[in-house]
This record gives sequence, C-alpha cells and structure tokens, in this order.
Amino acid sequence: MFLHGVRHSMELGMALEEITAEGLVVRLPYSDKIIGNPDTGVIHGGAITSLMDQACGLAVAQAMAPDFDITPTIDLRIDYMRPAEPGKDVLAYVECYRKTRSVVFTRGVAYQDNRDEPIAHCVANYMRMGLSKIPWSPRKTTEEGQ
Repeated sequence: MFLHGVRHSMELGMALEEITAEGLVVRLPYSDKIIGNPDTGVIHGGAITSLMDQACGLAVAQAMAPDFDITPTIDLRIDYMRPAEPGKDVLAYVECYRKTRSVVFTRGVAYQDNRDEPIAHCVANYMRMGLSKIPWSPRKTTEEGQ
C-alpha cells in the first residue's frame, strides 16, 4: 500500500521484494522512464534518489508498525559511488536503525547484482509528526453539547 500510495513509485514500477526484521528490499525496474543519458542508457541519479527515499520511508513505516504516523523526510544524503549499469534493475536495501520520540533514522545501499558492490549509499532522517492512524475529526464544542 505504501508504494502504491505514492504516484511516482507507481509510475516507476517500484516493488517491495523482501521484508525482514532487519530491513527491506525495494526494486526499481529498468525502463526508459529512468534513463538519464539516452546515448548510454545510464540511469538518472534522480531515479535512484527517489528509490532510496521511498525505500527508507517504507522502512520507517515498518519500524513504526502497527502504529501509523506521518513522517516527512527531514534530510536525505546520498553518496554515489558508481553509475548503475544500463539495462539492469536497481535494488535498495534499507534499514531503520534508531527511533526517537521525534526522529527516525535510516540507512541503506542501492545495488544491482551484489549488495557489497553498491551504486550508492544513503542515510535519511524522518520527522515523527505524532499523529495517530485514526482519521481526524473535529471535536464538538461545549455549545454543541459536549
């Protein structure tokens, strides 16, 4: 639901591949939509940034479950280590490694064939807004009988 609730995740075809207690893997399929250089077919860095932000956000949701909170990205840092190979899907392995009352911390790698040979490494922080999963409804005022 999380990936399909975000339009660009759906448009790019991102899919949850694996989820464990330690972390999760999200796949970004190779397509014409993510090519940054049409001459070489190299994937645009923005597509990898989107993958990493979505995957880390999903790790936050996993870490918060069964509770729900709105958690906007505070900071996302990505170190690109090498270009992704054209024609291959990109995978993101991410984990939530710390939760505080106000911030959730994540880290991960983007890779293709081997997690030990990353395309990029990221760390991201997400703000906890303190909202419950119960939809908001206005309270009745004293004048309305409460």
